[in-house]
Amino acid sequence: MSRRLRLDAELVRRGLARSREHASSLIDEGLVKVAGSVATKAATGVTTDQAIVVRESNEPTYASRGAHKLLGALSVFEPMGLEVAGRRCLDAGASTGGFTDVLLRKGAREVAAVDVGYGQLVWALQSDERVHVFDRTNIRHLEASDIGGPVQLIVSDLSFISLTVVMPALTRVCEPSPEGDIVLMIKPQFEVGRSNLGKNGVVRDPELHAEAVHRVCRSAHDLGWGTRALAPSPLPGPAGNVEYFCWLRSDAEAPSLQAAHDVVAAGPLTTAAATVPTGDGDDR
Repeated sequence: MSRRLRLDAELVRRGLARSREHASSLIDEGLVKVAGSVATKAATGVTTDQAIVVRESNEPTYASRGAHKLLGALSVFEPMGLEVAGRRCLDAGASTGGFTDVLLRKGAREVAAVDVGYGQLVWALQSDERVHVFDRTNIRHLEASDIGGPVQLIVSDLSFISLTVVMPALTRVCEPSPEGDIVLMIKPQFEVGRSNLGKNGVVRDPELHAEAVHRVCRSAHDLGWGTRALAPSPLPGPAGNVEYFCWLRSDAEAPSLQAAHDVVAAGPLTTAAATVPTGDGDDR
């Protein structure tokens, strides 16, 4: 009897996907068939002799599923004035490169792809002359000199660490506004503490979500960076956690707790933004 493997791993082994993240994205989009049936789970067991077909999509494919999260945030923030084209960028927690991929396709001049891991960035991005790879680099201790100078736009998809811990590093390597912008994906499961995690590490209490969003934004404000806008991620995390994006600028107002509640209430499958109101916003 043939040994059974995970579908996402088998797609990579057969050369049908660039990475397991890419494979997961193809499965989520309904583009993968196993023995004639559409696959719905990356963990589905398959054998090495089973028929697997990946049909073509009219939509561009990206280095990872995470790319679609950033695309969702940019669909909200770009009409409000956020620009990517022509800018020197930092992708903090680059992993396989979903966010880097998006930045390049939107015209970024160059991207410093920083990750604590090694060799995860897909080869197409590693070999792109606009990408400078900084593997085995802890973002918490990053200095502008480590990546060739300050950047104009930061995006981040970090896990297993609170954004409040890395905020000093992120803000010190970015040009101040109006030249600089920071767009961070907030993951409540890494902000609320282990005691507040439910089954499979999922945070279900909307109040905890709002507190997590506000806490991250407050930590940025304490360092001189206000919150221009918030937006929900269009896709949940792998375990089902709802995630959010904050757009920070050093010329923006203090974060509003009400705005945090509004973005949580908007839910993950909307492109509605919760724009931070003007005023002191200080309801910590």
